[in-house]
Parts: sequence; structure tokens; C-alpha cells
Amino acid sequence: MRYRSLKSLRIAVAAVFCGVFCCCLAAHAQVAPAPVAPAVINVPKETAKQYDARMKWWTDARFGMFIHWGIYSVPAHGEWYLTSGHVPLDQYEQYAKQFDPVKFNADEWAQIAHDAGQKYMVITSKHHDGFCMFDTKQTDYNVVKATPWRTDPLALLSAACKRHGIKFCVYYSIMDWHSPDQTAASPDPVKPTYNPTHFEPAQHDKYMLYMKAQLKELVTQYHPGEIWFDGGWMNGWSGDDGKEIYAYLRTLDPKIIVNNREGGGMGDYDTPEQNIPATGLGHPWETCMTINGNWGYNADDHSFKSSTDLLHNLIDIASKGGNYLLNVGPTDQGVIPDQEVQCLKQMGDWLKVNGDAIYGTTASPFRNLPWGRATQKPGTLFLHVFNWPANGSLLVPGLNNKIQSASILATGMKLNAANGADGVTITVPTNAPDPVSTTIVLAYKGALNVAPTGMAQATDGTVTLNAEDCTIHGTKLMVQNSGGVENLGYWIDPTEWAGWPIKVSVPGKYAVSANIACPGTTAFTVTVAGQSLKGMAPNTGDYTKFQSVDLGTIELLQKGVTMLAVKPIAKSWAPMNLASISLKPAP
Repeated sequence: MRYRSLKSLRIAVAAVFCGVFCCCLAAHAQVAPAPVAPAVINVPKETAKQYDARMKWWTDARFGMFIHWGIYSVPAHGEWYLTSGHVPLDQYEQYAKQFDPVKFNADEWAQIAHDAGQKYMVITSKHHDGFCMFDTKQTDYNVVKATPWRTDPLALLSAACKRHGIKFCVYYSIMDWHSPDQTAASPDPVKPTYNPTHFEPAQHDKYMLYMKAQLKELVTQYHPGEIWFDGGWMNGWSGDDGKEIYAYLRTLDPKIIVNNREGGGMGDYDTPEQNIPATGLGHPWETCMTINGNWGYNADDHSFKSSTDLLHNLIDIASKGGNYLLNVGPTDQGVIPDQEVQCLKQMGDWLKVNGDAIYGTTASPFRNLPWGRATQKPGTLFLHVFNWPANGSLLVPGLNNKIQSASILATGMKLNAANGADGVTITVPTNAPDPVSTTIVLAYKGALNVAPTGMAQATDGTVTLNAEDCTIHGTKLMVQNSGGVENLGYWIDPTEWAGWPIKVSVPGKYAVSANIACPGTTAFTVTVAGQSLKGMAPNTGDYTKFQSVDLGTIELLQKGVTMLAVKPIAKSWAPMNLASISLKPAP
């Protein structure tokens, strides 16, 4: 998927024997690109209102289908097989001759996306291996000329998506492992490694012409809603190149949307991969993710995520103002694997009932909800309850608005909602109507009024302050994922710190501990309720190995909200990763 590679060009002669089509190396010859627009292009100017209008279909959609499909589906080892398998180019090219997806049905793919509740589709037009999955005049190394199938799937899918109400979009890799203009990282003739490539001397401008010509074909032939770039980490690709390409596309189609991987900082939205930002990004973003462990088809990968996990991901992402681009990897026969289809269908079944709480919504106004997530539309809150309250009482913390109505979205069942000092309490049935996520709809009066609340203690007073729930004071410190653990990382500036509000409802004495990963030793302080504890982070080996460290005890004597802060001791500071701070009742 989003990694780097290259392609080397081969030229040969095409032949036809006894009326049988034979794809040969001549089909791989790159054609001189047609002239395109000049290098310096001004980006069409737009106001914030115009930007929002251009992005509206995308921000309303919330859920899309990613498709990684190419000749790498023939060996069935994933989309990086050319470089991960160290395959010589002339050997890899033979897979084009075997690519004949006779079971491909564009309407079936669009129907699968439609039934899943996905509103747009992004398919690879050219991945890092350089093989073009569309009818391009810029190279014969494409699906129409170099395979026995001789079919343009992008043309068929573009038309099918229109019929099924899906927005059609395309992926394009900047890095190209097969291009004569780029050189492999290690061009060993027997065991090459392609990623990352670099430009051949004096070939940068030639490749830019080739790329622009192909992008023009994609825009004019298939009219995509967006171009999804990847591979911009290749050596020699500059920020100015990215800006030029972005400007060129916006000139071709002023309404087109471009992701942020063009490399020039001009992209219309950010693209975290395989993870969900803990607190969202505050501007348009999209998590792209696999259903199993690979983007392209891998016959040996059976590690499929459950539909429950995928739905929780979608809800979590929507609650943070993002989109979910979920990938499928079709086989070389043109079939989306059944287990992937079943996962998508189960998501679609939930969305048929609860889609109003996802599509067209904006991010949650709540900092933390112990029972699930929330999304909103003007005058309406959607509460996504993952953990159903056993006592039949659901607290919406800090909500001060007068509630006009409360109901379960799936059934229309009316619920009682009452305002109180801590927020709005909803009386709910004993058992969860939906074991995956039940949506409660709250209609309220006036402008939304949510008061800040602290992290709530458990009934015994225990509270765990996770990295994703903190307020960061600084610009470099950030929430990240290390070894599968959400944590505060990039803590390179000792003047930056993190804080958590705690809502004290059980006064008492508490033992404080921290879950830390650090390849050295470092010192910091934890302050809360006018008390301070000094902590020493031990050497855990690296930044992915977390260890609990006891810091001492403090007393929380007053009920109400108090702030806990973690700050570096500057003279003794070395970066550490902090996953959480825990307070537990002490004897």
C-alpha cells in the first residue's frame, strides 16, 4: 500500500500465434508523453466556504471502499511482492500475461460497496509496481495492452459506480518501480530491492511529464471525485513537485479533491494509515485500513477483523470528524474474497438502520464517554452505546441543554431523559437492543451547551488517565501508537506537558503509577491537588516496551474537578512514551 518502490523498463516485440493473444515485453514500452501544461501553475483560489462546499460530498460520506488490485494478485503475496519478494522485473512482468480476471463484474463490486453503506470507492490505477490498471497511451505496460483480458476495469467501474450511487475515485502512486526514469534502491539483477526509488540523472522532468499525462487521462476519461496519491517518499520527489501536481489537477478539474500524500502540503485532507487518531485532527481526515493484514490479495492472510471491530472503528472515526476508507483486495479472477464481503455486509446491515447517526454528522462535543461515542447534527446528538449500562441509567456528562426528545434510533422507542447537576440522565432498557452499538437520539433545545467534565472515578475511586484523553500543552508532543499501545510520544521538548481533569467523587488516599516506555532513564513530576510526586522512568529497552512504575501516594480530599499534570524535569529529561497514569485506593 503506502510504501515505496520502482520499475525498470523492458522493450520487446509483440506476437500473435494462431489467433491466440500473447502479451509480450513490447507491451511494456513507455510511450513519449504528450505535451501537458507548463510547470508553473497557479492553484485556483477559493474561500473557506468554497472549500467546504467542494469537500461536502466527501465529509458527508464518512465511509468508503479502498481497492488494491493489480497483477500482484496473481502470485497472491500482497501488493508489495515485487520488492518484498526481491523479484527481477522481467520475471514480475510475466504476471501480466497470467492476469485474466474472467469473473470480474463491475456492477457486483459497486453493489457490494452500496450494500456495505459505503459512499465512495478508491481503486488503484497504478500502484508502486508501475503496472497501469487503466487504458493509458503513455505506456504499453497496462491492463488493456499487456494482459490477455484486454479490458479497462476503471471505465467499467466508473460507469457502475454512477449506476449504484457511489462516488468513483482513483489511487495513483508517485513512486514507480517499473519506470525507466526511476532507479531501484538496490538494483541487484538477482535479488533487487526497489523501495525507495530515486530519479535517474536528468529524468525528473521526463517523469513529471509522464505523470501529468497519465493524471490528465484519469481525470478526463473517468471523471474521479478525488485523486488519492501515495509513494511520495521516493528520493528526489520534492514539495515543489507536489504543489505543481496539486495545482495541475485543480486546473484540470477545480472540483477535484486531492489527499495530502502529493507531498507539497497542499492536500485537502490527511490520511492516517492503519490507526485512528486518538482525538481526531480538527480538520478533514481519513483513516485507511485493511480488513485483514494486507492491502493487495494475499492467499495466506486469514487474519480478518470482526465486523464488530470494524463497526466500532467506523463509529469512533465519525465521532472524531473523520472518514473510514476500508480496503478489499480482489483475487486475480476479479473476485472480492467472501469473508471480506461478509464483513462489509454486516456493516451495511447496521448502517441501514443507524446510518443517519453516521452520514453527514460532525465530531462529538464530548471529551470522553465511558460507554461509547457520540456524533451530532444541528439540534441532535447521536449517542453510540458500546457498553450498555446494567443499572438502566445512562449519564451524558456535562450536557446542560433541555431535552426535547430521546429515543432509540433503530426502533423509535421513547426514553425518559432528565437534566441534573452532572448532565443528562437517560433511563434505558435493561438489555442492549443492539449488542454491537445501540444508537440513542437526543433532540435538544437552543445552542449546544456542554460543560467541561473530569475523568470519572470508578465506584471504589480508581481512575485511569489514558494518553488519548489528555490535553497537550505544546506543539511537538502528540498521541501516537507504539507497539499497539496508544501513548504520548515525541516528547522531545521538556517545556511541554500533559494534563487530565479528574472528577473527584470518592475522596481518599491514592497510589499513583505510570505506564512508561523508555530506552534510557528520565525524570518527571506528577502534580495534583497541590501535591507533587517525582517519577523516574526506568530503561525498558525501547519505546514499544511499556512498564508500570510506582510513583507514590497522594490525597484527594475535596470533591469536584481537579487537574493532574505530568511535566518533565528539564535537567534530567530524555524523551519517554507515556501510555497512562493510574490512581488506585491506597491503605
